[in-house]
Amino acid sequence: MKKLKHLYLILTLVIIGVTSAYAQERDDRATILNFKGIQYKSSDSLFYVNFRFRMQNRLGYKEELNGIDDGKFDARIRRLRMRMDGYIYTPKISYSVQLAFTRSDQDYDDSKIPNIVRDAVMFYNFTDDFYISFGQNKLPGNRQRVNSSGQLQFADRSLVNENFTLDRDFGVSLNLSKKIGNVPINAKAAISTGEGRAASSTDAGLAYTGRVEFLPLGDFTNDNDYQEGDLEREETPKLSIGGGYSYNDRTKREAGQLGRFVQNPFTFKIAFADAIFKYAGFAYQAEYMRRDVDNPFNMTDEDDPQETVAYKGWGVNQQVSYLLNHGYEIAGRYTYVEPHKDIQAFERQTEVMEVGLTKYMKAHRLKFQLNGSYTFKDGNFNNHNDKSAWGAMFQVELGI
Repeated sequence: MKKLKHLYLILTLVIIGVTSAYAQERDDRATILNFKGIQYKSSDSLFYVNFRFRMQNRLGYKEELNGIDDGKFDARIRRLRMRMDGYIYTPKISYSVQLAFTRSDQDYDDSKIPNIVRDAVMFYNFTDDFYISFGQNKLPGNRQRVNSSGQLQFADRSLVNENFTLDRDFGVSLNLSKKIGNVPINAKAAISTGEGRAASSTDAGLAYTGRVEFLPLGDFTNDNDYQEGDLEREETPKLSIGGGYSYNDRTKREAGQLGRFVQNPFTFKIAFADAIFKYAGFAYQAEYMRRDVDNPFNMTDEDDPQETVAYKGWGVNQQVSYLLNHGYEIAGRYTYVEPHKDIQAFERQTEVMEVGLTKYMKAHRLKFQLNGSYTFKDGNFNNHNDKSAWGAMFQVELGI
């Protein structure tokens, strides 16, 4: 932790120094401050960077309705991130760096390592519609994961995403956007290490991931398909249908790129499909995910090994919303997760019903979110069920 504090101090001093240097060079550079970040471009246009930050502060409460356990409060900074994007020498060579500064955002509890670096990736843009990436970045997985956590209409992603998602990984990816007639198509493929952000070495097993999207009604306004809710109030109906597959060969973690390290490698096969529709402030999205693994049982690779079970099964998430006047949005979400019969002694069928109210002050850059949820098991909508629970969450997001 001492080294971590030193790193924070050094990073802060670097940022202050860079900012001071920019302030002294007003004559030979252009700097813009707005809700798209602090932008700097050198006078010779050979260097460009965009600084951004965001934070999510929250207060939540959850209580199981068994009359035994006391309720639990969740009051913390969920995310605090700094991001830098830009190019060097030519717009064809670009980069993205994203750092995280809260424990819950660093994968610390599972890896016991403060993983500050979330993204550190370089891009080479061959054309406007084809580029290659190299470094650590999000894999082309399910839509809700690929969506930024700052573009969500609920405080957290769904239980389907939590149980089955892919995550960031180190590797190389190919990204292509084309049109067949008037139908835009986006295709992405990646080969990565399979162990996620916390990996200190690479074994022989790799992860292979691909995703394809079809937009039969044309492009969304301002990439509106990659933010939740119809904040653009699409003037004509828009639809995106996506799907993909990931094969993670011999990963050392209990959830692929996430989770605790295990003694015997897992091989995961993950399929996913999703769709999003938007029109005139109305938005609907659905997501299906399935994970298969031959033997879901393992032992953690720790000083005190414990039995662990990889989640094997499937789930569906659906959410619907409508943007009212003055930036208010109402939303509802229903999530269903079904464990495979191999692990039903350890995991139970789970359903979650949620409602949300959001006030957008500056789109997703400044918003206030209030969510309520009810969780029940095995299809038993009974307040006295031993695993039923209700919860509430208030969250404020601020960023540039």
